[in-house]
Amino acid sequence: MRLISSNDEARRLARTILSDILLYNQAKVKEGIEKDSLFDVLSEELAEGKKYYETMVDPSLRQSTNFFSEAVIDILLKQGGKHKSDIW
Repeated sequence: MRLISSNDEARRLARTILSDILLYNQAKVKEGIEKDSLFDVLSEELAEGKKYYETMVDPSLRQSTNFFSEAVIDILLKQGGKHKSDIW
């Protein structure tokens, strides 16, 4: 198996993983945002997604980038931002 060594491919993979987490866990995302417990509510899903990302992306690229963390913000928080929350 070839590890991803391209920034674009790694970024796309991270965004795809987070999009899937959002798609399949919409109720949890809504609850987590509304109760300011998003990372607690999705801890298992995020850990599983990150583990998969790490198995697919070259270690040197992972160490020099934050694509997974960026995708958490771009996908989960920005797209989930439509839910009411005391934090925004």
